[in-house]
Amino acid sequence: MANKGLLRATLTLLAGGALAQALPLLLGPWLTRVYTPAEFGQFSFLWALASNVAVVGCARYEFALPLEAEASPAAVLMALCARVLLVVTAVSAVVGGMLWAWQDLAFSWLMPLAVLAAAATQWLTLWGMRAQRFHLLAWARVLQYGGGALLQLVFGLLSLGVVGLLLGPILAGLATAALLARPAPLGGWAGLWRVPSQALRAMATKHRDFPLFNTPHAFVGALQDSVAMLLIAAWAGDAAAGFWALALRYCKAPAGLIGGALAQVLYPRLVAAVDGPEALRVVRRTMAVLLLLSAPLVLALLLGGPWMFATLFGQAWQPAGEVARALAPYIALHFVASPLSVAMMAWRAQAWGLRLALAGQVLFVLGLAGGLALGGLVGAAWGVSAAMLAYFTYFFWALAHWQNFPRVGEHVSIPA
Repeated sequence: MANKGLLRATLTLLAGGALAQALPLLLGPWLTRVYTPAEFGQFSFLWALASNVAVVGCARYEFALPLEAEASPAAVLMALCARVLLVVTAVSAVVGGMLWAWQDLAFSWLMPLAVLAAAATQWLTLWGMRAQRFHLLAWARVLQYGGGALLQLVFGLLSLGVVGLLLGPILAGLATAALLARPAPLGGWAGLWRVPSQALRAMATKHRDFPLFNTPHAFVGALQDSVAMLLIAAWAGDAAAGFWALALRYCKAPAGLIGGALAQVLYPRLVAAVDGPEALRVVRRTMAVLLLLSAPLVLALLLGGPWMFATLFGQAWQPAGEVARALAPYIALHFVASPLSVAMMAWRAQAWGLRLALAGQVLFVLGLAGGLALGGLVGAAWGVSAAMLAYFTYFFWALAHWQNFPRVGEHVSIPA
């Protein structure tokens, strides 16, 4: 019955994710004809930077929400997330101002709104996961991704340029957060600001592993995209950064569709696993299925990546197809690893995950920089694929043979 519940919930989220991803994919050929590669490159740089901050917008405390079964401590945890997000958004406004002064990016004033939209959506998605409101989560994905692409097209037709590319996902993200904000936590949304500081400190201490280990892990992982965009733009220009961004955006779409839906169901499933052997069975079965699903993806990119991109997005975007072909092995490995990463949180292995992630980021940057020096943009893509093969192979082996599971009753209660 548990496996049937996992499958049913995954299919529900998958259906919503399919519709959510279909709109950006279908609108892609129009978007690449109303925006230039250089505009995509500038947008991708700022969006990658905002996403880098947003991924730790609540210090990853939101990922502890599925661990709190009772309404009262869950409300305290929500209050803690709200306060951290407020501080991070304020800091991102300062960062946006610095970018404006440093790089003369007139659109960097949107930085705090981008951080708020992305971080609030992630936070409230975990709130919906805790309540297992999978139908609502499915519609939220449609609004976030499909709505963002539609707005980008509208703003592109209005010739808003980079600002239009940014406003699309920002407005869609804020609307998605509003949708996911129901039901309100115990005491209501206004009540979150009346939670005693003593309760907040106790809750922060209880789940300190998330900011101590998972926050730097997530930040370093997201930093990968920011560093890549910075290196490529500095080495080969904004247009090259646009080619790289488009290749990753569409090649990683299956990971966002299948992996994102599966991760939202897999995390609470692993938390609820009665013992280690059951958790390992779930992980191994998931890994095997994802490996099988990734094979057609990598084959299609290797055989026809340049042709597909030139046909769909216009001849000017064929270099993005060359990048996609070279990134195919990395894309396939990332497709498998993305949903499985929640196992490190469910198994309280954030410290190990952080150490492994740091090693992975070093390998990624070395592969990217070495490839850029030896073979330009396409060489960078092949360098990344080669460098990350060893990293993901070890990651999959470690998860499939994990032994250090949390002890029963490890978590302690928190005073209200």
